[in-house]
Parts: sequence; structure tokens; C-alpha cells
Amino acid sequence: MWNLHSYDDFFLEDRKLSVVLPAYNEGANLFNNALTVNEAVGTFAKKYEIILVNDGSQDNTFHEAMRARQLDPKHIKVISYSKNRGKGGALKVGILKAKGELIAFLDSDLDLSPLHLRGFTKTLIENDADIVIGSKLHKDSRVDYPAIRKVFSYGYYAMLKILFRLNTKDTQTGIKLYKADVIKPIIKDIMTKGYAFDIEILATAAKEKRKIMEMPVEVIYTRTLQGSGSRIRIKDIIRMFSDTLHIKKKLMKQ
Repeated sequence: MWNLHSYDDFFLEDRKLSVVLPAYNEGANLFNNALTVNEAVGTFAKKYEIILVNDGSQDNTFHEAMRARQLDPKHIKVISYSKNRGKGGALKVGILKAKGELIAFLDSDLDLSPLHLRGFTKTLIENDADIVIGSKLHKDSRVDYPAIRKVFSYGYYAMLKILFRLNTKDTQTGIKLYKADVIKPIIKDIMTKGYAFDIEILATAAKEKRKIMEMPVEVIYTRTLQGSGSRIRIKDIIRMFSDTLHIKKKLMKQ
């Protein structure tokens, strides 16, 4: 059975890994989570950086990011701006600033352990893949989430397969790893700033015949445990479907 420790023998020696964490109003958890990511990545990567992107937060996210940076300025970097750009906008800024040959992004709430990135990195290198993504729908994933979300995930997967011929089952899980020379040219032309951001990247990569691999994940829903619930609202879902259709139109014109 797959688990997070399946790749404990792997260590990244010769390439630098950049990990981008977009953060919007994450002040309550960002300090501890940033240090958790920093410690985890340091166990398997010799050269790395953690890039915290404060996406126009209205709370103390920037202060907490800087507090984390003070403890390890060599590895923890902070990018901040005043106007909220959405998850896609934040990731675009972080990816373009990243210095690593490999670039990952991870949701800053840490529903997904940063230790997933050890296995993702090994898989990318050993298979000469261009992109490795986490998939909650992978047969070996360990996920317990509401049935309605499963229905939405499978429905969206069917839509993407029809529109883009994407073979990936889950595009929205908040952990992905890219070769820098693959993602940077793509990201420059990305127009989506919301939750469909991932779709535009993967659909563009698929059109370019890039090798995309899926990995299983273990998910712990921290927001549910904290009683705050999911941040995705009905209007976000509607916007996501609308953005997806716009992406299809864009790619058809290229």
C-alpha cells in the first residue's frame, strides 16, 4: 500500500527545488505551516527555497510570513502585494520569481503534507516527466470527503476529458510539481486567476505533448477540523466552469 514514507530513501542533490505557497488571510496558521514546509523540504532537498506569496490579505498574513522568514532567511522568501489577485494570480507571481530548476506549489493550509513532494520529485526525475500532480481520485489515495464533492470531481473530470482530452482524473488537488523550463513559458500567457488556473496550465501542457503524471495523496481537511469549512462557494464553482469554457476557446484559437 502506498504511503508518504514510500520514498524515504530519495534525496535531491543536484537540482534546486522552489515551493510556492499562495496565502490569502492565512495569518492564523501561516507561521507554523511555513516552518513545517521548510523543515519537510529540507529533509530531502539540498538546495531549495520556500516562497510565501501574500495575496493581498486583509489580516496579519504578511506579518506572519515575515516572522517565518526571519527564522530562516536563506530558504524562506516572501512576496507581498496589496490587491488580491486570486490563487492563480498569486501562483503566477510566485512561479515567475522562483529560481529552482523544479517548481512546486502547495496549498498553504497544509491539508496535504509537504512530504508528498519527496515522492513527486523522485517520480518526476525517474520517469523524465514534465509535470507531476496530486490526485484525490487516484486508486491509492487516502481521502475522506463529502459525497457531493466526489460527484463534482467526477463530473468535472468528464467535462475536461471531453473539452481537452485530458487523461488526468483530478486537476484541482492543491499540490503540483513542474520542470521550470516547462511551466515558466506556459505561465507567462496564463489568463485565468481563479480556481480554473490549474486547468489552463494542464490543458496547455497537454496540447504541447508534455508528460503529465498523477500521484496518490493523503488528505486531512484542516478547515473542517477547525470548523471553518471549505472556502469554495457556489459562485466560485460557477466561475470555474465559465473560466474553463473560456480556456477552451483560447486554446482553439492557438
